[in-house]
Amino acid sequence: MTRSGRAIVLGGSWAGMLAAHVLARHLEAVTVVERDVLPRGPEHRRGLPQARHVHVLWSGGARIVEELLPGTAERLLAAGARRIGFHEDLVTLTSHGWQHRFPPRQYAIMCGRPLLDWIVRDRILADERITLREGTEAVELAGGAKRVTGVHVRGARDGARELLEADLVVDATGRGSRLKHWLAALGLPPLAEDVVDAGIAYATRTFRAPDGATAGFPAINVAADHRVRRPGRFGVVYPQEGGRWMVTLSCTRGGELPTRDEDFLPYARTLRDPIVADLVAGAEPLTPVFASHIGANRRLYPERAATWPDGLVVLGDSLAAFNPIYGHGMSAAARAARVLDERLAEPFGPGAARAAQERISAAADDPWIMATSKDIEFVHCRNHAEDPRLNGGAAVMRGFADMVATMAIRSADVSDAVTDVMSMTVPQSELGTARFMSLMQGARLLPELGEPPLRRHELALVNLDRRAVAGVRSVPR
Repeated sequence: MTRSGRAIVLGGSWAGMLAAHVLARHLEAVTVVERDVLPRGPEHRRGLPQARHVHVLWSGGARIVEELLPGTAERLLAAGARRIGFHEDLVTLTSHGWQHRFPPRQYAIMCGRPLLDWIVRDRILADERITLREGTEAVELAGGAKRVTGVHVRGARDGARELLEADLVVDATGRGSRLKHWLAALGLPPLAEDVVDAGIAYATRTFRAPDGATAGFPAINVAADHRVRRPGRFGVVYPQEGGRWMVTLSCTRGGELPTRDEDFLPYARTLRDPIVADLVAGAEPLTPVFASHIGANRRLYPERAATWPDGLVVLGDSLAAFNPIYGHGMSAAARAARVLDERLAEPFGPGAARAAQERISAAADDPWIMATSKDIEFVHCRNHAEDPRLNGGAAVMRGFADMVATMAIRSADVSDAVTDVMSMTVPQSELGTARFMSLMQGARLLPELGEPPLRRHELALVNLDRRAVAGVRSVPR
């Protein structure tokens, strides 16, 4: 039921748009304040440089988006996105070996980030209750320590300042959020913050895929092995709309990221398997290399604050930003939007913003621990976190995670359970239940794979054969 009230969402990206949509389901007016002028189609924009790298929307997040915006998945697929079933449509070299290609229970939607944003943004902005203020920057919050009453903004071009009043302000400005400064200006103490920084960096090029390869060839993922105690190097080849492959190479601190076009292929050949390099070598590049060094895990804890002002909520990367290599950011934002939607359906009086914030923060915990518990295993990772799971309990967690990872690549049942968690479909706590422990004990393990499980017709699609790809054995089908 829509009730009287006005909300302001700071940030018009994925998290901000989903937040605006659920707010408009409950309030009479929502204003989205966005510093950029947003493109009128699936195009890149200056304020989202990470869109040049691969993005995936895990099934846990995709299902939430579909609940909020029915038909979104169909529109994405019609525009050229691909639904990748895990692990049938993905060939993965995990840290513990090659993953068997089991029948899928979970999936991910793969396409360019501009397309994902555009399909969702176009639907949401069609709501007449939502107003977009483009080219407008949030300067500071209005109100005081007990209640936020709006936000002071200024025009990006003319610098003109204006006060926008609201009953609820949502910070979804992302990694560059100035929330800590805004709260300090209201006289509030600093928020607790954890940072786990493995020094992740990314280099991406887009290639023209061979005919039919984006629809009939699996996505490729070559991960690093943290156990060798060297900087990690990763590589993926993900299908995109328009008959393209997006190839992202990444590394942890000390891994010497390739930033020049001529260094891209040689770097791909240094990965643990040559399959990414072999695919790149035969493909036509469509873009230069785009590099980025934004990948630290950072989390604020507003739910721990002694005082939290009414009328303020923070979500998305403003609240918790994860290493993008795990693909959890967009699904985490969808989870936050659903929590906000559920909370808005309840009475929203004094203290309601804090209650909503506590639930939103809790929803960020699973992707946070999944990303950080992996990153702290890499050499040169800088751990500035007080989370006990990442300190005193880290060794026990690593040992258990290694055991699970070893079994998941060879057991369909264990793989399904792990993928349910990775896709953010079930909570991570599921991996600690008696049911999962029993499943592990009774798991039937297939033989280890010494080579990537590519099939003959897949190799033919990319003009490779057994003799052309070192170490690759085709699997009949």
